[in-house]
Formats: sequence, structure tokens, C-alpha cells
Amino acid sequence: MPTLETTAKKPVNLSLNEALVRESRHYCGNLSAKVEELLQDYVQTQRLERNQQRQQAALAVADWNAVHASFGSYADGHSTL
Repeated sequence: MPTLETTAKKPVNLSLNEALVRESRHYCGNLSAKVEELLQDYVQTQRLERNQQRQQAALAVADWNAVHASFGSYADGHSTL
């Protein structure tokens, strides 16, 4: 994943609570950099969670396929064809 320093910047418009922005200026000098840092952390967390969900789904599919290969399907004994 590219780092903040190596990617091009794009100006965007955000609607933020005015009082929150005013107070945040006491804690960080560069609000854009802080928002970008927090957004990057959020995106990374979401990416990891989605990858974990995909892995869990793949394991569930593999387990179900193993059960099906061993025992077949309940519907196999009730086919009308």
C-alpha cells in the first residue's frame, strides 16, 4: 500500500461539525494530515476485516464440501428425476 508521502493529493470537500473542527485545532496543527491518517487506519482495518471474512467463508465452504464429499446430500435420496 502506498504511503501518505508517495501518493498524489486530491482536494476534497468535507462537511464537519464546526465546533469539533475548532476544538480539534487545539490538538493538531494540520487537520488534513490527521484526517488522512485516521482514514488510512480505518481503510486498513476494513481491509483486514474483509480479508478475514473471506478466509472464514472459504473455510466454511471447504468444510461443507468435505461433508458433502463424505456423506453426500440429504436431497440425493429424494430426487424425483
